Amino acid sequence: MFTTKTTYRVRYADTDQMGVVYYGNYARFYEIGRSEMIREMGYTYRELESTGVYMPVASVNAKFKLPLYYDELITIETTLRKMPAARMVFYHTIYNSENKVVHTAEVTLVFLNGKTNRPVRVPEYMIRALSEISDLDK
Repeated sequence: MFTTKTTYRVRYADTDQMGVVYYGNYARFYEIGRSEMIREMGYTYRELESTGVYMPVASVNAKFKLPLYYDELITIETTLRKMPAARMVFYHTIYNSENKVVHTAEVTLVFLNGKTNRPVRVPEYMIRALSEISDLDK
């Protein structure tokens, strides 16, 4: 497995009128966790896209357990359980400021050729990076 943790302070813009995080903003939290995980691999989304490979979201399965509130410092835990091939599955667990699990999600992204919009395999440089920093099996 390969896991990263990212902290984020809930902003007023993340919440509804009751001061509770609006459900649609959780997808942005996933993106924050994924972006930071890819950065820990030694790359950025921008660098990935500059090679002509894009990673659109194919599916999201989310479970809401407890609410999050304005100004809470949350932790977004992002995990890869296996080496990606043509798709990459991220498991997100979000913890509140009391370290309680408030939300979980499984998010699948696919690798696409930016010119053809056809699926491609994960770039070799990403496999190398993951092999160096994780215990993921191919």
